[in-house]
Amino acid sequence: MIAVLGLVAGVVLGLVLQPTVPPAVQPYLPIAVVAALDAVFGGLRAVLDGVFDDRVFVVSFLSNVVVAALVVYLGDQLGVGAQLSTGVVVVLGIRIFSNAAAIRRHLFKA
Repeated sequence: MIAVLGLVAGVVLGLVLQPTVPPAVQPYLPIAVVAALDAVFGGLRAVLDGVFDDRVFVVSFLSNVVVAALVVYLGDQLGVGAQLSTGVVVVLGIRIFSNAAAIRRHLFKA
């Protein structure tokens, strides 16, 4: 329940305050969002499997976002930012779809 209230409060604050993302951070925001979605789908799968641990979820969420952003930053520094961004999105996309498939199997017994 607290998580839902936090989500609602965050969405309302975002709509009211309309924060801007600094241009230096803009290339990393989509990668961070995809990494966060990977952690959320993994957490949902863990809940359905009955093995959810809030500490593991928080560490997974934060580490996914930080590692994905660092990989893209390193790629930018090496001059291959677009290729590494694509690689990160592909890897995390595969994980997201794998977790979504497991969630679907669990919910629909299919």
